[in-house]
Amino acid sequence: MSLGNIFDIAGSGMTAQQLRLNTTASNIANAETASSSIDETYRARKPVFAAIQQQMLNPDQASGHFAFGEDNGRGVTVEGIVESEEDLQMRYEPHHPAANEEGYVFYPNVNVVEEMADMMSSSRSFQMNVDVMNAAKSMMQRVLTLGQQ
Repeated sequence: MSLGNIFDIAGSGMTAQQLRLNTTASNIANAETASSSIDETYRARKPVFAAIQQQMLNPDQASGHFAFGEDNGRGVTVEGIVESEEDLQMRYEPHHPAANEEGYVFYPNVNVVEEMADMMSSSRSFQMNVDVMNAAKSMMQRVLTLGQQ
C-alpha cells in the first residue's frame, strides 16, 4: 500500500460516516412523527457498511508466506440502508388528530438516546479519518524536505 492510498481509504471512511450522520439526523428528526397506521409510520434507518477488501493478508500457498494482495486496504463502502425491524410505539391518544378508530397513534421505533450515541460515534470516526489524512499529509511534506539540508 502506498502513502497515496491512505487518502482514498480515509476519504471512503469520511463518506461512510457522513451518510451515517445523515441517517441519524433523519431518525432524530422523525422520532416524534405520529401516524394512524403501521404502514405509514416512519421506521429507524441504519446504514450497512462493508470493507472493500475481504482479507488483509492473503496466504500464498506456493511459498507458505503471507503476501499483500492488490485489493487490500481499499476502504469502506455503503452496502445500503436498512429499516429497523423493532416494534413501533403504539400510544393511546384518542384526542390526537392522527389517532385511528380505536384511539391509538403509532410512533417510530427511534430511540433518541441510541441515536445520539450513534451521532457522537460517527462524528468521532469522521474526525479520526480527518486526523489520518492530516498525518499522511504531514508525512508526505516531511519526505519532500528530506533532501533539502
